[in-house]
Amino acid sequence: MYEYEIYRSTSAELIRRADAEREIGRARRARRAARRTGRQDPEGKVRQGERNRFAPAA
Repeated sequence: MYEYEIYRSTSAELIRRADAEREIGRARRARRAARRTGRQDPEGKVRQGERNRFAPAA
């Protein structure tokens, strides 16, 4: 009986860890989607204000 209880607790712990990792992945995807909300281009846009940051090439 003792081995079965160890098996059950280990199994439950692995299931909890897998659920936590899935939740972390969902949160990351949600943050990425939120950053892209309102943009028409899924790759993102280049900021126009940065054009004068570097000197022109010779």
